[in-house]
Amino acid sequence: MEATLKMRQLTWRTIIFIVGLLIMSFGIVLLIEADLGSAPWDVLNIGLYYQLGLTIGSWTIIVGFFVLFASAVLSKSIPQIGAFLNMLLVGIFIDLFLMMPYIKTPPTLLGKEVMFLLGLIIMAYGMGFYISAKLGAGPRDSLMLVLSQKLGWRISTTRFFMEAAVLFSGWLMGGPVFWGTVAYAVIIGKIAGFSIPQCQKWTDLLLTNVKKSHHRHKKIANNRSA
Repeated sequence: MEATLKMRQLTWRTIIFIVGLLIMSFGIVLLIEADLGSAPWDVLNIGLYYQLGLTIGSWTIIVGFFVLFASAVLSKSIPQIGAFLNMLLVGIFIDLFLMMPYIKTPPTLLGKEVMFLLGLIIMAYGMGFYISAKLGAGPRDSLMLVLSQKLGWRISTTRFFMEAAVLFSGWLMGGPVFWGTVAYAVIIGKIAGFSIPQCQKWTDLLLTNVKKSHHRHKKIANNRSA
C-alpha cells in the first residue's frame, strides 16, 4: 500500500511539474512577443534562431542539452529525469505557443508593457510550480550549482557571470536586448520570491491531501476485511 501511495504522489508531482513547465513556457513566449527585450537565455536562443534557422524552441532544447552535458561532465553524475524533461518540454511548449496566431506583439507601447508584466508573473508562477514538484533542477540551474561548487563562488556570483556571458553572446548574434532585459533581471527574483513559496505551499497541501485520502481508503479496506 505504501508503494501505491508513493506512486500516486509521484504521479501528482509529475503533473505539477509538467503544468509548471507549460505555464513557465507561456510566460517566456509573452516576454518574447512583448518585444521589449528578453531574458538572457532567450536572447541567446533567439540570436541562434536568427543566425542559423530552426526554431526558438529547438534552440532551447539544443542549448539545454549542451548545458546539461557540461553539468554532467563537471559533476561526474547523471542529471535527474526532471532536468531532461525540463530541457525537452520547455522547447516544445515554446514552439507550440509561438505558433498560436492570437499571441502577437501588441501595436501600442502600453499593450507591450502589460504583456511583458503578465509574462513575468506567469513565468515566475510556472517556475514556482515546477520547482515545487522537486523532480530535479533545469539544465541552467544544474550547471550553475556545479560551477558554484567547482569555482568556490557564491551562487549569486556564478549566476551573474553565467547570464552575462549568455546575454553578451546572444546580443552579438542579434538577440533582442532592450530595457525589458534589465527589468527582467531586476524584477523576476522579487516575483519568484513570492511565487515559489506559494506554489510550494499549494503543492505540499495537495500531496498531504493525497496522503490523507490514501490512508482513509486503506482504513476503509482494513475495516471491510476485518
